[in-house]
Amino acid sequence: QVQLVESGGGLVQAGGSLRLSCAASAIMFSTYHMAWYRQAPGKQRELVAMITSRGTTSYADSAKGRFTISRDNAKNTVYLQLNNLKPEDTAVYYCRADQYQLARTYWGQGAQVTVSS
Repeated sequence: QVQLVESGGGLVQAGGSLRLSCAASAIMFSTYHMAWYRQAPGKQRELVAMITSRGTTSYADSAKGRFTISRDNAKNTVYLQLNNLKPEDTAVYYCRADQYQLARTYWGQGAQVTVSS
């Protein structure tokens, strides 16, 4: 059974940092493109950052210069380092795995990030 399990969320003051982790199981992790999305209350889910199977990264404008996505294929884990957090970063952060050739997509259950002002 495929699972994506996020961890590392929490409550932090503005300007603080958090590191989110997403551990994958039962997939050939190294062949999947991985991404982090977030959804704030009353808003649509939006892409924050992604990293391809080859390690190429891209970011939403709101994340550039503050967030860093990385992956460790040996641990089947993708990370999102969140720095200089702002109250508007408050959201549930979701991990997503895509394998385009197999047309497979999986989502994690989400991790709450709350930034206080």
